[in-house]
Amino acid sequence: MARSFSQQARQGALLLPQIRAIGDLDEGEPPFDLDALGLDLPPAVSSLRRRFELARLITRHYAGLEGRDVSAKLALELADSLAGFFDSLALEEVDAEDRLESLVSGAGQDQYTLEGWAEHWQVSARFLNVAVREWPKRLAELDLLDPSQRQVILIRRLVDQWTDHPPQVPLILAGSTGSAPSMADLMHAVAIAPLGAVVLPGLDLHLAEDVWRQIEDSHPQGTMKRTLDRHGVSRDQIHLWPASVEADRKGDARRRLLNEALRPAEATKDWLSQIATLKAEDGDPFRDGLDGLIEINTARDEEAASVIALLMREAIERPKDVVALITPDIALSRRVAARLSRWGLQPDNSAGEPLPNTLTGRFLLDIMGLMETPHDPVLLLSLFNHPYCRLAGRPGLFALETRALRGATPTGLDMISTAIASEPSAVDLWTDYLDVIRPALATPVTDLGQAIAGIVGLAESLALEDGAVLWQGAPGAQASEMLAELIRESAGFPVSGAREVRDILSHLIALSKVRTGGNTHPRLLILGAIEARLVKADRLILAGLEEGVWPQAPDLDPFLSRPMRERLGLPSPERRTGLSAHDFVQAAAAPEVYLVTRHRREGEPQVQSRWLWRLQTLCDGAEVKIPERPQVLDWARAIDCGLKAKPPTLKPATRPAPKPPVAVRPMQMPVTQVEVFVRDPYAIYARRILNLRPMDRPNEPVEARQRGTAIHKSLERFGKQDLLGEAGVKLLTTLLEDELLATNLSPAQMALQRPLLEGMAREFVTFETERRAGRPSLLIEQSGELRLDTSRGDFILTAKSDRIEVRDDAVDILDFKTGLPPSAKQVAAGFYPQLTLTAAILRHGGFSGIGDKLIGDLIYVRVAPDGTTQRSAIQKGETAFDLAEKALAGFRRRLDDYADPDKPYLSWTAPQFLKIRGGDYDQLARLYEWNVLGDDEAAEEEVEA
Repeated sequence: MARSFSQQARQGALLLPQIRAIGDLDEGEPPFDLDALGLDLPPAVSSLRRRFELARLITRHYAGLEGRDVSAKLALELADSLAGFFDSLALEEVDAEDRLESLVSGAGQDQYTLEGWAEHWQVSARFLNVAVREWPKRLAELDLLDPSQRQVILIRRLVDQWTDHPPQVPLILAGSTGSAPSMADLMHAVAIAPLGAVVLPGLDLHLAEDVWRQIEDSHPQGTMKRTLDRHGVSRDQIHLWPASVEADRKGDARRRLLNEALRPAEATKDWLSQIATLKAEDGDPFRDGLDGLIEINTARDEEAASVIALLMREAIERPKDVVALITPDIALSRRVAARLSRWGLQPDNSAGEPLPNTLTGRFLLDIMGLMETPHDPVLLLSLFNHPYCRLAGRPGLFALETRALRGATPTGLDMISTAIASEPSAVDLWTDYLDVIRPALATPVTDLGQAIAGIVGLAESLALEDGAVLWQGAPGAQASEMLAELIRESAGFPVSGAREVRDILSHLIALSKVRTGGNTHPRLLILGAIEARLVKADRLILAGLEEGVWPQAPDLDPFLSRPMRERLGLPSPERRTGLSAHDFVQAAAAPEVYLVTRHRREGEPQVQSRWLWRLQTLCDGAEVKIPERPQVLDWARAIDCGLKAKPPTLKPATRPAPKPPVAVRPMQMPVTQVEVFVRDPYAIYARRILNLRPMDRPNEPVEARQRGTAIHKSLERFGKQDLLGEAGVKLLTTLLEDELLATNLSPAQMALQRPLLEGMAREFVTFETERRAGRPSLLIEQSGELRLDTSRGDFILTAKSDRIEVRDDAVDILDFKTGLPPSAKQVAAGFYPQLTLTAAILRHGGFSGIGDKLIGDLIYVRVAPDGTTQRSAIQKGETAFDLAEKALAGFRRRLDDYADPDKPYLSWTAPQFLKIRGGDYDQLARLYEWNVLGDDEAAEEEVEA
């Protein structure tokens, strides 16, 4: 408003009028006289203090009810809803004491009899009957007022002052719909003042009178109708603001079209005749109303964000033009801001930056998590690499990370200490951390205020500059102010432990926003629906037009049902929808408006907003279409998609084919790696020549691998015992549980595994009984090797067999699997040479103590909770001898091939296994640049078996 006055002055001197927002009535000069309005009123209670005071009231009440225990976290959540209830009572000026007492006691019973409701609503009504009496008493003890109650009192005093002593100066109240009774009466006081005027925003003067009478709360004009009815004013008594007749002609046509589209449902039966009436008017109301209105339908969030960013980028190419995105979807607004950053543009976002996205917020969240689980690898690495942490950059960090913080989650602090015991620098770093965290963990967590103070103290002890770095800048100031008030207001508030403290504080930090202004583009705005009322832009983009987003679904009230709201005289949830619809109509009436929708939001299917759907239906009835700009979608998709035609200068990576010197090529290999050598020679190059080892992720979900290792060890120990039957089942069950516990599986993982162990043991003992019926000699985890004469010298092929069974006439080789074993056809093709090469080593005397015996069977044994099954690796018509010699001959040829210095270690020479197995070195090989997953027609190199 002030800027508009300055522009009208055309650079001349100007004495601005006094401009005041309704919420600032307690600060100012006549006619907003502080002495006359608010000096004798107590101050308003802060939102945080009110929240904790109401939470205490809730906790005290429900503590005495059997089965109604309320946790600290739940009490604080309920306090927010209870605060909203008291705000509604204050703004609607409803005295609920008598009504609730009547409802609970049964006096003056009507159709809303309490006993006819669900039990939880009965409990809620009885609680509210207590709360409406206890809360004013508590505020009186604190000498404070509810914010909404104080605002209503100030407005009422202003109404009385202007009624008794009408200002003799021009007095204009603009932009209010009069949704609250006090505001509606203030509008009346201004309207009857000698030089007073009330400027109503977006009142529809064209809607037919019979339709006007049918308007309900959810309609955009619902609040306006209620205000006019309250004062007995009809629409024909309202004058059109003179200056807007010509300046807003297009907006008036658009507004008329939108209001027609959003008619009450009962009034749409004559839509076709109304469309004919509109078309019969001078000009073309549909053409004028749709001129400058463009609809764009996108597929999902990323596409919507790209389209919006392009529209904003396009608009600022026009000198002096301002472009604004209006959306209630904060996640979408952040996506758009991220897309704009590709051009170095930072919009002015009214929602601000979430505190968790700042360095201070991230540091505090890490500290809270470590108070609950001080050995969590992800949180530890986040903390130790945080630029504010004094432990960051210490020499022992790499050793601590690689030895203790990668792989399976440690079970405690001592496990980490044991893992790094041989690394002095890591021990020093870890000891420094333990010296700080252990005293904090030893402090009992019962008081929320003390717990938060402890978290702040712990954060400062782990931060640089004795914690001063945490509180610098706008994020630090926001966090410091929030935490200081929280410690003060939550003193004495009971909590059950560190988990509850973390939940409460994380929620409050997530709600905190950092608004810094600063280096933002002056013509790029991202606004919510309420802030959009204050801004005029040359291009408006309305996004998030999906049901449940805009309009937003009514909040679920844990205290009030619809009948209770009606009984207490509170507005229906649809009134908020009506106010939101009014905001939409006002914004959509701008000269240039884009309506952007998504078919999917966060992966979920979406339904278009009822407002947009209504407008489309009206236009379809008139046989016109809302204009579209499909080229913007094409632009957005072109930015993010690959190039259709490859430029000659673009040379993507080809399949890697390294040719290391023959002297560094491996001269020893276990049979388990020969499988990899067959499918993916590049992996052998990376592992055995470059000596690269894949690193596990922190908190790696390695339960399956740990479980397989534990089962193998259990079967190894059991095989050395001569115990079957029930005693064998009991022994193997014990061995399985012991080995699983030794892998440091979490209690939750063990709870899942323990019920399966006895059944698994019983099935295996049954299998073992059958195998031992012939009383073979068992060689468990026997190692063997075979020296192969090559052009480079002796190559050592090694094997370690799970079990070798020596019978009188032959030898069987068994390999235990916890997953699905390969088929005999795959073994014969040479893709799984583990058993066949083990047989070759045995055939040529590589295993001691067996002698010269025939090879009988090669068997895969699958050990699983659903049973123990065996599968032969030998196809019908083949023998183990033939398979062993064939595998050995193929391996010799492969060794001879790789003795050639020009033989490369290609990546994935057997790509048909890529889908089911993958590889540890695929990223290093830049696999996705030269091969597309799922391409079954990719060229395959013949594998020699």
